[in-house]
Amino acid sequence: MAKLTAEEKKALKGRGYVITNDGEHFIARVITVDGTLTADEMNVLSEAAKKFGNGVVAMTSRMTVEVQGIPYENIEAFDAFIGEAGLYTGGTGARVRPIVPCKGTVCIHGIIDTQALARELHETFYKGWYDVKLPHKFKIGVGGCPNNCIKPGLNDFGIMGQRVPEYDMDDCSGCKKCGVIDVCPMKAAFMNDDGLMEINKDLCNNCGKCVGACHFDCVSEKKVGYKIMVGGIWGKRQRIATVIDEVYTKEELFKMVEKALLLYREQGETGERFGMFIERIGTENFIAQLKSDEVLERKEAILAADLHTKSKATC
Repeated sequence: MAKLTAEEKKALKGRGYVITNDGEHFIARVITVDGTLTADEMNVLSEAAKKFGNGVVAMTSRMTVEVQGIPYENIEAFDAFIGEAGLYTGGTGARVRPIVPCKGTVCIHGIIDTQALARELHETFYKGWYDVKLPHKFKIGVGGCPNNCIKPGLNDFGIMGQRVPEYDMDDCSGCKKCGVIDVCPMKAAFMNDDGLMEINKDLCNNCGKCVGACHFDCVSEKKVGYKIMVGGIWGKRQRIATVIDEVYTKEELFKMVEKALLLYREQGETGERFGMFIERIGTENFIAQLKSDEVLERKEAILAADLHTKSKATC
């Protein structure tokens, strides 16, 4: 391999080609968009791994695929080969990273279509904000239910599907065998002293298992939406995300992601993780700004430097 400068290695890493610990080969980080690949795409990656790398393909903890053992001189050929199948590398740098959804789309516990949501988030924020330089990486995790499989609370911006039950105790028939109590995994549903079923809202996590479980249809669906968690960190330093205690619609969710990114871009310090930024300016202060639309009025000014840089690059 030709001797590469630090700048050349950095540029390759920015494209998703990361040098390995032998100093001679690269891994290619291939984006999966929604955590899935088709059989044809997997065949392309398998062939590319044998043709341009060492034949090994690894899965990352964030549902991207890494083709290993690629010599420097094979990078452009590899890039062109997978590009013919619509695949591309990336997922590095101080920017919005690829979205990580759980398999809520097909899971029996899934409340929301996690993979469809991930595709929308990918187009809007991974691609749409690709040229926006943030203080540090920004990871978005999508969980389909409160089971926490992909740990949204350890992402910079965590999303969790919610199915809020609607229940009026006046509708309860006081069945001795209560279907709602039987299915509630949180033990939030219980029989009170009057022989009527109650739901402890403090214990309920909106998993939705109780909806439709009552033999007399006492529990219905009030709302399906998204819980938001901000500032989670998993690494050398950990931070459990701060929960925004509301259930949002999809339109509201996308607006909250945008506002979070704008605040981070505007007020974050270089090298500062999103969770540390929230702690520095104060959690209550951050949430107040996040719930306000004021930052959207400053959007053009906040992104001016990035838009100027992008404009120059395309001239």
